[in-house]
Amino acid sequence: MSRRNHHHHHREIQVPLSRMEDRRGGLLLLHGSRSHHPHSLILEDRIAIQHREIQSLLGENQQLASAHVALKHDLSAAQHDLRVLSVTSSDIKAERDAEIRDVYERSLKLDAEARAVDAMTSELARVQADLHQFGSARQDLTAQLQAIEDDLARVREDSQEVPEIKAEIEIMRKEIQRGRAAIEYEKKARVSNLEQRQVMERSMISMANEIEKLHAELANAEKRARAAVAAATAANPSPGYAASYGNPGIAYGGNSYPDPYGINKVCPAVCSIKKWLYLVHKAPTFSSSGRGHGKQPYP
Repeated sequence: MSRRNHHHHHREIQVPLSRMEDRRGGLLLLHGSRSHHPHSLILEDRIAIQHREIQSLLGENQQLASAHVALKHDLSAAQHDLRVLSVTSSDIKAERDAEIRDVYERSLKLDAEARAVDAMTSELARVQADLHQFGSARQDLTAQLQAIEDDLARVREDSQEVPEIKAEIEIMRKEIQRGRAAIEYEKKARVSNLEQRQVMERSMISMANEIEKLHAELANAEKRARAAVAAATAANPSPGYAASYGNPGIAYGGNSYPDPYGINKVCPAVCSIKKWLYLVHKAPTFSSSGRGHGKQPYP
């Protein structure tokens, strides 16, 4: 469009210029004929100046038109380069996005692997701690196994004495059986003796009661005899008989009357029986539990 304007102005300027030249030629012709006219000289100078200015403007316009064409070519080339760069930048951006995505995915993968490595590290530490504990437990179990083996060796040595121990146990068992039989026999004998003693005690008590009765009867008989002697003395007073009143044995010839009731023998027998009964009741008796307890003395 600027070129069209440039050519249009050029045509408009060229037509008056030819006319002016024609006129100038005419003027020149006129000048040749009228060379001494001052107004025409001034006009010619002005026209010459304007013509030079117009030529200068035309040159500048041509330069501007050339620069415009060159700039238009440069713009087209720049737009083409821009389109190429845009396509290239899109490709580069896509490649860069792909690379960034790849790097991001790799970073995520590496992060997951790092977490897995951390987990494996903690697991490894735990396994190492477990191995250490297992080592300590193994040492303890080894020591316990050694102690068990030592105990087993001692038990094997002791097991060789088992027959002798069994024989001793059998002997002790037989002795215990004999002891139990003896204890049972002693218990039975003690029960039998206790029963016999109780029977004897009852017999002795009954005998003591009979002896007490006899003793009372003898005492009564003695009293009656003394009463009879006293009555006889009172009925027949004589010197010899009276002298012997305080001592009946002398009067009757040294106790010439026999002792029909055995008074002198009954009293010691009664005392012996009482003493024996006291000792029997005082002595401890044994129950089935083996503990003794004393009886109250016989009254």
